[in-house]
Parts: sequence; structure tokens; C-alpha cells
Amino acid sequence: MATLVQGHLPPSLTAESEPPSLFDGTIRLYIAYQCPYAQRVWITRNYKGLQDKIELIPIDLQNRPAWYKEKVYPQNKVPSLEHNNKVIGESLDLIKYLDIHFEGPSVTPEDPAKKEFAEELIAYSDKANSIVFGALREGDPVKAAGEVFDQLENALKKFDDGPFFLGEFSLVDIAYAPFIERFQLVLADVFNFDITAGRPKLAAWLEELNKIEAYKSTRQDPKQLVDQIKKRLLPQK
Repeated sequence: MATLVQGHLPPSLTAESEPPSLFDGTIRLYIAYQCPYAQRVWITRNYKGLQDKIELIPIDLQNRPAWYKEKVYPQNKVPSLEHNNKVIGESLDLIKYLDIHFEGPSVTPEDPAKKEFAEELIAYSDKANSIVFGALREGDPVKAAGEVFDQLENALKKFDDGPFFLGEFSLVDIAYAPFIERFQLVLADVFNFDITAGRPKLAAWLEELNKIEAYKSTRQDPKQLVDQIKKRLLPQK
């Protein structure tokens, strides 16, 4: 398991916090530190080297400020991005938005075959997450989760020019990373299930993923993540 690596992070804003100076030309990414959807966009920001260009605004989802819904994002969810006097949301859309509108290394493949496979994997990501989350709620996730990780193991065999889903690091890895991070932790902790056992490609993917600073700097305390999932999803005895 990789060591948690974080730099200085701003405190989460609560119901008592004043809003930033909205729509003043500052580009802001609203996140919650423990939200996997927000983590996707946070990773993208970091990977493209936009830390000085896009300000990180963490929100406390358990005590969220009223002004966030009223003045920033009526959907009252994270992530959202304040840019060019508007606010947009949805994590997968925002990964692509940052890649199109900002400088830095691209996370979108140019090769047509990789583009097509990327769309397939992105489309499958919500289904995969739903299967594993649903199985956790039912309290017996090993079989269903194992089938999802078998699918991902096979997907990782598609291209042999690198350890990631498309060979090199891309939006596909960003889409899956926050969720696999959580699944690996909770399945090991609660069910003694190692998602990498018999899946060498997935094991290699996780090893290489944890070398990428843009991802490592977004990781939260493993115990807190496990406790959060237990509280929200696992059957209470």
C-alpha cells in the first residue's frame, strides 16, 4: 500500500464560512476531500500542472455552506468548476473540459483505437462502481466485485505499451482511480479480499498509479475512507 502523501491543503468551508469573491476572474475548483467524483477532477488539475491557475475550494459536505447552492452551483454537489463567469459540473465532463481548455499534458489519447477503447471504459465505469457499491450494501460483495476486477484485469491487457488502461496514463485511469482506491481498502479491511490476487495487471496498475504525484497528493487517510464507507454503505449489525 502506498504511503499517503499530501502537501498543504486548505481547510474545508462550512456553513459558517464566508464565500470566496465569486465570479471575480479567479478559476475555482470546488471539491470535497473524501468525494471520489471530485477527486477525479482534482487529479486532472494536478496532472496538468494547474495548481497555480485553478484554486482549490474544499467544501464540507456534512456541514455545507448555504451560499454554495444559492450562489455557486444549484445542484449543490461537487465537483464544480467556476470558469469564465459560469459554473459547470459532472466529474467526467470536467476531466474533458480541463483537458480541452487548459494547457498541460493531455489525458486524452490521439490514437483512434485508444480513443474508442477509452469511451468503452468510461461508459463501463459507472456500471462497475454501481455493481461494487451495490454489493457492499448487500453485505456480500466478493463475487460481484471479483467479476468487475476481472473485467478490469482483461481491459489492462488490451495495450502493451505501458501499465495503464491505454498504455500511458489517461482520463480512463483518472476515472477509475478514486473508486478502486476505496474498493481496495474496504474489501481488504472488512472482507479480507485482496483485489490484486490473481490479477497481476491490476496489481501493476496500482503500483504505477501510486508513483504519480498528481494522484498521490489527492489521497486521503485510508482509515477515514474505510470508516466513511462502512457508515454509509455496509449493513449495520
